[in-house]
Amino acid sequence: MARSGPEVADIFRRYGEAYRVQHDASLSTAQRRVMTAIELCRTAALGGHIEQCDQCGHQRIAFNSCRDRHCPRCQSLARAQWLEDRRAELLDTQYFHVVFTLPGDIAAIAYQNKALVYGLLFRATAETLRTIAADPKHLGAEIGFFAVLHTWGQNLLHHPHLHCVVPGGGFSPDGTRWIACKPGFFLPVRVLSRLFRRLFLEHLEKAFAAGQLKFFSSLQALSERDAFRRYLAPIRKAEWVIFAKPPFAGPEQVLDYVGRYTHRVAISNNRLVAIEDGTVRFRWKDYRHGNRQKVMTISADEFMRRFLLHVLPDGFHRIRYYGFLGNRHRAQKLAHCRDLLGMPAPEASNSCSAKDYRDRYE
Repeated sequence: MARSGPEVADIFRRYGEAYRVQHDASLSTAQRRVMTAIELCRTAALGGHIEQCDQCGHQRIAFNSCRDRHCPRCQSLARAQWLEDRRAELLDTQYFHVVFTLPGDIAAIAYQNKALVYGLLFRATAETLRTIAADPKHLGAEIGFFAVLHTWGQNLLHHPHLHCVVPGGGFSPDGTRWIACKPGFFLPVRVLSRLFRRLFLEHLEKAFAAGQLKFFSSLQALSERDAFRRYLAPIRKAEWVIFAKPPFAGPEQVLDYVGRYTHRVAISNNRLVAIEDGTVRFRWKDYRHGNRQKVMTISADEFMRRFLLHVLPDGFHRIRYYGFLGNRHRAQKLAHCRDLLGMPAPEASNSCSAKDYRDRYE
């Protein structure tokens, strides 16, 4: 059934052309492409096809989707397939959700160097989790996990962070036994935070030394080495935020939860309240004030600016896999995990009863 409320596409169709004219010089090719895709999604411009009910024979014309990964209407099928692939990989163990967030001053650099700095975020996060988990003082095991990049907060401003979903245990160093985490506890957050900060800044400085970072506008002065070092000095001393959420109630809850996280875009259509008189109203959760649900009103121009902050570079992978969930040896290592945990081999999936993983306001 089609939505009856406002959609992101309505905003771009109504105000997008004026936005292009006003911000012509600052729009990237990728941002222009996303705007066009969302505007044309499920319209006659992309063609269509005939759908027919296999019970009564009723027919209707359905316009084609744009399939852009930034479009709020085009993620359901990709999400459903991804979840079906992951279902067979669930292990009979605890699962943990850990969030790694870049400080605001680093996020500013990240916005001007998206592919590079987002890549460093993945790299430093993976090195941190695997290093601490492998340390006998903490877990002493080879773990596996996947990480999902989000670049937004509830107010749509730039807020890059990684959501990591981690089975609660891993192989012993000799691979002969499963080492489980303590019930309800994965790894010490403070230890993770310190190592993550050090590793990320080391990688960032190497990128600077190699001339890989570019600076524009208010950050242009950071092109000079001493200015760059002064900029990083207070960041080295600040506490970097790593948030370990309560463990999932069970493996199946993992899919229910991440099904609404993996293929999400900056804002779902369900959060839009109204589009009128050049403004957009949308629901958001204010985490700084007791997670209160509020309604924000901003101009359509500002809404589009915030939405386009989160357009990813072409070819950038926002879901990545590590350890025994790494793509190269995943099947063999998961089979070994099941053996160590005493689990039967997964049954062939029957996707006839797929769950509804559409975005909902939380």
